[in-house]
Amino acid sequence: MQELGIIMNGVTGRMGTNQHLIRSIVALREEGGVELPSGERVMPDPILVGRNERKLRELSEEHGIDRWTVDPDLETCLDGDDEVYFDSQITPRRPDSVMKAIDAGKHVYCEKPLASDLSAALDVAGMAEDSDVKHGIVQDKLWLPGLLKLQRLIEQDFFGDILSVRVEFGYWVFTGHGQEAQRPSWNYRAEDGGGIVDDMFSHWSYVLENLFGEVESVRCLQKTHIDERIDEDGEPYEATADDAAYAIMELEDDIVAQLNSSWTVRVNRDDLLEIQVDGTDGSAVAGLRDCKTQGHANTPKPEWNPDTPKEHDFYEDWTGVPNNRVFENAFKLQWEKFIRHVVADEPFPWDFTAGARGVQLTEASYRSSEEGRRVVLDDLNA
Repeated sequence: MQELGIIMNGVTGRMGTNQHLIRSIVALREEGGVELPSGERVMPDPILVGRNERKLRELSEEHGIDRWTVDPDLETCLDGDDEVYFDSQITPRRPDSVMKAIDAGKHVYCEKPLASDLSAALDVAGMAEDSDVKHGIVQDKLWLPGLLKLQRLIEQDFFGDILSVRVEFGYWVFTGHGQEAQRPSWNYRAEDGGGIVDDMFSHWSYVLENLFGEVESVRCLQKTHIDERIDEDGEPYEATADDAAYAIMELEDDIVAQLNSSWTVRVNRDDLLEIQVDGTDGSAVAGLRDCKTQGHANTPKPEWNPDTPKEHDFYEDWTGVPNNRVFENAFKLQWEKFIRHVVADEPFPWDFTAGARGVQLTEASYRSSEEGRRVVLDDLNA
């Protein structure tokens, strides 16, 4: 059994703890490691790094992990024999830590966004490309069951020519007045890297790119609808970051994407995320786990008449896409792929250049909102 040392920095945060530690690395350890093409298995051997000694100790004891350290400068960790550095800190801290890891010769895997601005993201991506280390960015939503079903439909040419994509994402995040907020307060402070554009548009970048084509331009309006919230200590604070964003994007092959992202919307749809794809031969609506379709042959022929009651149930005209497989946790699946990339040199296209494109879309969207205009994205691969 081969062991792979992994420095996990920022693991005490919500995503770091739940998705990356418990549902990915701990789950892989319980399964006996990651199987390679040769049949050999690799056991992840994490060292937990963070700023909260109590949380690190509790995580270590609860999940049977021997190694942890409060080491904000990373010097001791990076001088050790661990081969992989993983970063899920808040975004402003990420570039410096990742570049230290690259300089130390560690393979690097990190949460998105890669950096707070495109210049920093390109610096990190350029340093990684010029080094001998392998690098990857988290793009977890590509392995959601609903999106995998959508990918299956695209590969089988179900849609014909794809015309448009509509993304509806969000839910009501309580302000803390009366009911506790279900997201951390830093999400609503721009000075701490918060904002729904920063949080979600890196996701939309890779979802659109991998399923439909690269984003060529964006028109965006970002808003801070609620300007005061209550923090974890019960104190009011000014919400300086955007809590909603409304965008129109033009993709390759003349596909138009409309995206609404909001933490100030009450859900009246089948899921917190819905992606509708319309094509000449058929349409589909995908959520986090489910996907339903309507082909050209069974498309109803509605007529506009607001003077008569609606009698047709349009939901009945859609057919669910079967599972046809077992779907595992999306974060865990990408961790397996990155570990095989490091150890067995399997392909891993979701690198830091892809991460930089996510930051590019975020930055262009903010600029579009501030300047009130359409912004064209440059080709970072040129």
